[in-house]
Amino acid sequence: MSQKICTNCERSFDTKGFEPFCSKRCADVDLHHWMQGSYVIPGSGLDVEENAPSFTSSQDDER
Repeated sequence: MSQKICTNCERSFDTKGFEPFCSKRCADVDLHHWMQGSYVIPGSGLDVEENAPSFTSSQDDER
């Protein structure tokens, strides 16, 4: 079996189950970063006003 490097803590590991991480803890840390918005994809931002969908209903229009 070849040694792999954990993408979170950079320790080497050879166990299976949480790849590309060495443990559930490292997988959970990575998930937490995604959920908190710590990871971003570079690029131009969207104009929220221009691209936002309209959620008004016909009932709102009658008031």
